[in-house]
Amino acid sequence: MEILAFGVQADERPLIEKAFEGHHDVRCLEVFLSEDTAPIATGYEVISTSVNADLGNRVLQTLAAGGTQMIAQRSTGFNNIDLQVAERLGITVARVSSYSPYAVAEFAWTLAMAVNRRVVRASRRTRDFDFRLHGLMGRDLHGRTVGVLGTGKIGEAFTRIAHGFGMRLLGWDVVQNPACLELGMKYVDKDRLFAESDLISLHVPLLPDTEHLIGRDALRSMKDDAILVNSSRGGLIDTDALVAELRAGRFTGVGLDVYEAESGLFFVDRSLGVVDDDTLARLVTFPNVLVTSHQAYYTREAVQQIIATTVQNVLDYTAGRRSENVLAPAAAPKPV
Repeated sequence: MEILAFGVQADERPLIEKAFEGHHDVRCLEVFLSEDTAPIATGYEVISTSVNADLGNRVLQTLAAGGTQMIAQRSTGFNNIDLQVAERLGITVARVSSYSPYAVAEFAWTLAMAVNRRVVRASRRTRDFDFRLHGLMGRDLHGRTVGVLGTGKIGEAFTRIAHGFGMRLLGWDVVQNPACLELGMKYVDKDRLFAESDLISLHVPLLPDTEHLIGRDALRSMKDDAILVNSSRGGLIDTDALVAELRAGRFTGVGLDVYEAESGLFFVDRSLGVVDDDTLARLVTFPNVLVTSHQAYYTREAVQQIIATTVQNVLDYTAGRRSENVLAPAAAPKPV
């Protein structure tokens, strides 16, 4: 059987082809799955998609009509998939439940340190042989307070690094992580975390209850000189509200690896075209904001784990097995 993989980056292609070798053939496409590209999947029983794929009602209808019966998404998040429609159409959907938490946690800290120590500004200056220090002053993080929203595997890895910096640890989650408690983390409500934290990092999934978790009120309750980092999902932050606060001169720095309207923008070269997203265009003009292209997960170790799990999800499907990675159908079929 040949698998069709959408949204494959150049670095990923040889890893995907090698992982499927000896199991199934795989055809890798750089284009992302959307309403326009969905007809390409006609005749493919199994497809694999990236995190920015459009797997809404119309795309799923097209896939089902073309014979697709299984979707193996190469990501942990699945907010882009209409699971109810997939289940109604009889399409099996699987994801990657977990991969290296260090990849994302370390990158979140990369963003935090870059905006704190003005690394991007300093780099641009030195390229012009401008070696002045004016405007480059950062601050020690040792002894300051970090607020971690979401203390699962990635949040825990982020917290361990914060502990190494000697920071005071505040956390918020629906379930307390014993490992974080052992590090000295104190779980508090969101309002207190926002008010007391010098650095806030988001590590929660995007769900209906967490959409715009960081809205106008949350932003206004944060310290004027706080650092805000989001390496999880763009929809966790109300970007228009964030821009309004930045225009008011607030925040030492904001590091964003994700953006709520990134679909159709991220992972492709837009440098020669016109980006008509006024909010993003405004966001990247602020000198204290660093935006990257959803690359926090992008280490060799993490990508290899993602691909290995994706291959296993396909093998489980073809063998009639069900694993914890299956999102639809919602429950294992009952024996006849």
